[in-house]
Amino acid sequence: MIESYTRWIIRWRYLVVLVTLALTFAAASGGRFLGFSNDYRMFFGEDNPQLLAFEKMQATFNKNDNVMFVITPKSGKVFSKETLTVIKDITHEAWQTPFSTRVDSITNHQHTTAEEDDLIVDDLVVDPDSLTDSDLLKIQSIAINEPMLVHRLISPDSKFAGVNVTVQLPGKALDEVPKTVAFARQLKQTMLDKYPEVEIRLVGMAVMNNAFPEASKDDVVNLYPLALGFIVLTLFILLRGLSGTIATFIMIIMCIVTAMGLAGWSGILLSPPVMSAPIMILTMAIADAVHLLVTMRHELAIGLDKNKAIVESMRINFRPIFVTSLTTVLGFLSLNFSDAPPFHDLGNIASIGVAAAFIFSVTFLPAIVSILPATGKKEVAGKQMMTRFGEFVIAKQKPLLVGNALIIIVLATFVPLNELNDQFVNYFDESIEFRRDSDYAAENLTGVYYIDYALGTEESGGISDPDYLANVAKFSQYLRSQPEVIHVQTISDTFKRLNKNMHGDDPAWQRLPEERNLAAQYLLLYEMSLPYGLDLNNQIDVDKSATKVAVTIQTLTSNEVIAFDDAAIRWLNENTPSIKPYTGSPTIMFAHLGKRNINSMLTGTTVALILISAVLVFFLGSLKYGFISLLPNLTPALAAFGIWGITVGQVGIGLSIVTGMTLGIVVDDTVHFLSKYLRARREKGLNAEDAVRYAFNNVGLALLVTSVVLITGFMIMAQSHFYINSSMGLLTSVVIALALIIDLTLLPALLMKFPGRTFAAKAGEK
Repeated sequence: MIESYTRWIIRWRYLVVLVTLALTFAAASGGRFLGFSNDYRMFFGEDNPQLLAFEKMQATFNKNDNVMFVITPKSGKVFSKETLTVIKDITHEAWQTPFSTRVDSITNHQHTTAEEDDLIVDDLVVDPDSLTDSDLLKIQSIAINEPMLVHRLISPDSKFAGVNVTVQLPGKALDEVPKTVAFARQLKQTMLDKYPEVEIRLVGMAVMNNAFPEASKDDVVNLYPLALGFIVLTLFILLRGLSGTIATFIMIIMCIVTAMGLAGWSGILLSPPVMSAPIMILTMAIADAVHLLVTMRHELAIGLDKNKAIVESMRINFRPIFVTSLTTVLGFLSLNFSDAPPFHDLGNIASIGVAAAFIFSVTFLPAIVSILPATGKKEVAGKQMMTRFGEFVIAKQKPLLVGNALIIIVLATFVPLNELNDQFVNYFDESIEFRRDSDYAAENLTGVYYIDYALGTEESGGISDPDYLANVAKFSQYLRSQPEVIHVQTISDTFKRLNKNMHGDDPAWQRLPEERNLAAQYLLLYEMSLPYGLDLNNQIDVDKSATKVAVTIQTLTSNEVIAFDDAAIRWLNENTPSIKPYTGSPTIMFAHLGKRNINSMLTGTTVALILISAVLVFFLGSLKYGFISLLPNLTPALAAFGIWGITVGQVGIGLSIVTGMTLGIVVDDTVHFLSKYLRARREKGLNAEDAVRYAFNNVGLALLVTSVVLITGFMIMAQSHFYINSSMGLLTSVVIALALIIDLTLLPALLMKFPGRTFAAKAGEK
């Protein structure tokens, strides 16, 4: 049947090539609909509980995505006329930032003072040029002693300052974040040109959002050409000719543009994980072509003409290629169990690419190869090397069996050394400007991790209750006593300051009001005095039944963030039972994501394992061989995580999908080796050792080449500036390398250890 099909393909080769190219162009045209997602929320499903809490927080207290200008005067003095002029100028111009709703700095900080019975609210710095040295010292003293400012907009040593721009992105267009960041960068450059005596850096959630597509585009420019160049070189060396290289290269490009085009048609948005799909498709598409072309060259070398060689190669490889493609698709589809939607997209796009690779391998590839000239009758490079290695494995089968088992068991014992941990700022390496600037800000001014605590009273106006304010103040003091905390923004500080102001600025009255009506009056008077855009809506809800305590913390691991948050909530429940708290912030969301993703991927991997096992048992026609095939398929990931536990020890969101993803990939080698082994046993009547020898001679080199290509492709991905991709690429490379070693040493030893009965050779078989 396969022979008849292949002869039909060869007969209509020109039509097949034209039709497949036309279908590719039709699919690829969807690429015009592709756009980059630049919202960190893309990593969270709609039902993610941390995302829901965060959205509730933002709906109650206004959105607080931001861009922060971190200003470093080269003089080392923020409180000079020159530096305060820069800060005031940036503060003024930053109001023009697209989607901005608020700008905070030390210059426009609403400082309160008392004049007799009047409350005076005004900018801390009105006119920098008019300030005397004593004025500067006074302003410095106020700023570094104001809890709302120090460690947030001014460093305690007065060497660094910040201008924070709060933005509310509507989320209706993909260009909202790029427009916001582009304006901020232009403003930064304008100010640097105008004031060369300062350095300016940009941090904040909007800047992080913008770093996602920038990291992706950087990978496209640097990694894609490297991957394509390697593939072309490998094919040319292996196949010893241009025809097979050109045909395979064209087919690979067809697979990639088909997958990405169909992603565009389906409305998928690009993200850093999705941008690794083309490299995955590229490396996996070559595997099908290599098996077909290596077998074809073997048939040419023993005397068949080109078309007969194509027919024989398709006859031998069609079913194994179909099965390996199916198992790889199942492995990638398991990513749909992930808790992070970008991994759904990655799995779906890679699955489409693998499916396209199979279709084009059995249609376009034989058709184009039959059109192109086939030069040379030599075997592919390295054939004799693999034959000699096969003899070594047969001779050393017992030591290899025992040695593999011991090494795998030892490595498996190191798996528990891995700790689930992530640091979302470190998703970007130090080549990305956002990462460098964030590290700088965290070291010198303020942290980039924050957690918001909503403290509800379930009573309109309840925040003016002295008991409630006392509880808020106690909680704020608890937070400030924690070593991880950099800054706490709390309404209780505002009430203390207002109480002091309304008592003639007497420091003895720097405490909370003791009467509810008095507290409410202070708050009303203060709010009426605030200018537009600098109100308290970021701290108080509309009916004044809840406040938000914003905590800036050091750059912690996900486990440390979760432990800190759990301790804070526990303290609230034990010490302030009347308050109804909840937590929300990107820091909390990312901290929980890795653990949630591992739990969901355990389900996905289990489902994939069951389906792949069923496919293998059906394809191999034997429960025994199906069971034997599981060992070389499951042990590579187990051993790889053991190595990771020894060398790295931290597993983040990127690694949580590796087992499910690689499960489908590593099956490829096992299927091709077993298919040749069983063909030798069932069709040729060979004993176990001769069948292993036959498998090494006929498919060993193809397994080596496809594995090397896969390893190199994923190692190229490991050079990504986006840590999720780079860690995923590195560990996947380790898994595939271990799978190759196990398939070429442990699998043959198992097959010879449990040979089963020998079949009689079929008529006509040699």
